[in-house]
Amino acid sequence: MQQRYLTVHQARLREPTAFEDLLGDAIERAFASGIDTLPALVAYLNRTGPNFPGQGEWTEQNYQATIARLAAEC
Repeated sequence: MQQRYLTVHQARLREPTAFEDLLGDAIERAFASGIDTLPALVAYLNRTGPNFPGQGEWTEQNYQATIARLAAEC
């Protein structure tokens, strides 16, 4: 039986933007440091960046909206 496999990024429609790369890296660092709640993640992003586009400050609401938008663009 032939094994199925997934090619890296095969479902990606475009390259990530610089902001998306920075945000992904920051989220990974937050999780690696033990952060596992939304309020703590938002506080971490506000301390370390990247800033929320246009408004600077992350909130739980704009974080959730941003992640939902980015997921829909994939």
